[in-house]
Formats: sequence, structure tokens, C-alpha cells
Amino acid sequence: MENRRVAVRAIILHDEKLLCVRQKNYNGNALVSGNTYWCVPGGGVDIGEPLLPALKREMIEELGVKPTIGNLLYVQQFEFKGWEHMEFFFHITNPEDYLNLDISKTTHGALELEEIDFITPAEKTILPAFLTAEPLNEHASHFTGTKFFNYLT
Repeated sequence: MENRRVAVRAIILHDEKLLCVRQKNYNGNALVSGNTYWCVPGGGVDIGEPLLPALKREMIEELGVKPTIGNLLYVQQFEFKGWEHMEFFFHITNPEDYLNLDISKTTHGALELEEIDFITPAEKTILPAFLTAEPLNEHASHFTGTKFFNYLT
């Protein structure tokens, strides 16, 4: 694979729930309805951009809140449509700041996000799927190292 995309993601936990977003589904430039999966907030890292500043930028652009970044909890590597994807999932340690979000005041949130909510992972379809099976609260509070998920074919 010659093409690689690097992304950073936020694991924000509050009262045993995970902050997730449901993104607007775009097909080219046209909005397509029916996007039913949830994911954790974050986005692409620009070429040459360090991971932590990229996560801060993405969180401010989409949610309007500067994150306090903790441990690197997970790394996921997978192939999709001829692209290798690398995603880095960091624990965000200021979850209270994300309780009352107003994405209408952000630069990208209203454009990119359909819905935001703290959800119980087992009750919704969340991508990547490992987030529904992982003991997120336990791993974040009793960190013993970064976990890796490799789905390259």
C-alpha cells in the first residue's frame, strides 16, 4: 500500500459512558443520509504535524474544547479501500469540559457532526468495534500500557 492516513482520536469517559460522535456522511461534496455508526472524536493528522498538537487542533475545531491529553491507550492499524490507516487513541482527562458542548460556535463541528453524546458502548454501533469490547474505564484508570489492534490483510 502506497497510501497511508494517520489519525488521532479521543477517549473521553464520564459516568461509565464514552463521548462519541455521529459524523455527517459525505459522498464527494453531497451529504448522504443514513450514517448510523458512532465513533470517538478526532481526525486526520497533517503531514509533518505532531500527534498531540493534531489532537488538540481536532478537538478544538470539532468540539470547541481544549483537551487535557493523558496516556496513549490504543493504536489501531487497518487497510480500507487501498489505504493503510493508523489511528492513535488518547485518554482525555478533562471530561467535565465536554458535558455541555455547543458545536455551533466551532469552526468544523456543525459542518462535520450530526450528533454528539456520552453513550454506553454496548448499546450503540461504535467504530472501531474493539471499543465496544474493551474495558475502557478500567484501562484508562489502571493504565498498564498501550494496546495494539492490527487488522492489515
